[in-house]
Amino acid sequence: MEKVVVGMSGGVDSSVAAYLLKKQGCEVVGVTMQIWSPEGGSPEREGGCCSASAITDAENVARQLGIEHHVINCRDAFENRIIDNFMSEYIAGRTPNPCVLCNRKVKWSSLLEAADRFGAGYVATGHYARISKLSNGRLAISASATAEKDQTYALYNLTQEQLKRTLMPVGDYHKEEIRRIADEAGLVTAHKPDSQDICFVDDGDYAGYILKHSDYEDEPGNFVDLNGNILGTHRGIIHYTVGQRKGLGIAFGEPRFVVTIRPQTREVVLGTAQEVFSDELLADKINYMGVERFAPGHRALAKIRYSHRGSMCTIYPEEDALRVVFDEPVRAITPGQAIVFYDGETVAAGGTIVGDKRFIKQMSNE
Repeated sequence: MEKVVVGMSGGVDSSVAAYLLKKQGCEVVGVTMQIWSPEGGSPEREGGCCSASAITDAENVARQLGIEHHVINCRDAFENRIIDNFMSEYIAGRTPNPCVLCNRKVKWSSLLEAADRFGAGYVATGHYARISKLSNGRLAISASATAEKDQTYALYNLTQEQLKRTLMPVGDYHKEEIRRIADEAGLVTAHKPDSQDICFVDDGDYAGYILKHSDYEDEPGNFVDLNGNILGTHRGIIHYTVGQRKGLGIAFGEPRFVVTIRPQTREVVLGTAQEVFSDELLADKINYMGVERFAPGHRALAKIRYSHRGSMCTIYPEEDALRVVFDEPVRAITPGQAIVFYDGETVAAGGTIVGDKRFIKQMSNE
């Protein structure tokens, strides 16, 4: 009988993952990661994936299934590796994706440590994705059966060592099937709503969170156009992200969008709808998954944000980075966000966006 540690977030997906594995004959141990402070310093939305109520829900499901359940303290790791990085990235004018970093640095790291402690060979989660072994011998994340819930983008950063010990039981099911299985099994989470947005920001006000939880103070700066002409004054760069139109606090005769952010000069560059498009970017911090390396001129489908449907591109390796040229311009290339490359439905690699064509041109001129 295989022993598996299941990361139970208190949601329906991880609950069904534990149920399916037990039904298959595995010895299942449920583990819930605690990232909130019981002293009242909770950074997360109540009911989110790691909140107090989520722990209670996970405990109740474990009780229903008759499996062990443990709560592991991940508060320090989450604060040091995820929240601190999130705030420093925004202050540096970038828009981070904390879920990507959390998956590798906190969730999988903590689950595998728990697996070793409990003598389990594998860990499992409720992510909508599948793990495939490719003809080149490498393991890679592949698309789930539920396209609208597919979570491959947020999982590109997992290592080969982590994938070797990972199971994703819900990847072969559609979301409605998971709800039905949970309902038929009588699980208390069967009708629980899905969690949304970043778990530790209560109201989606990222700038407000940073001001509340750090020593950073807003420093006003100038809105400028691409030629450097001053258009007005903004309240601080942490309030803006590339592609943003609403909430600028400045009016024009036609729509204006954030094109880039210059933290060194505290400038927020605004442009037209056309100027927010670019056909080239530079990415670093590359994690190779389905391939060991990209050959120059490799063709792939790339997603530059979770909601992006993907665009075909050509990849050119440059030392520890990748220069990516899209067949057609893409909208709002955002420094700090992940870019994930796909060969078919399989993740080939991914990295962090450094900047678009304007950034690359600026670098070459320095």
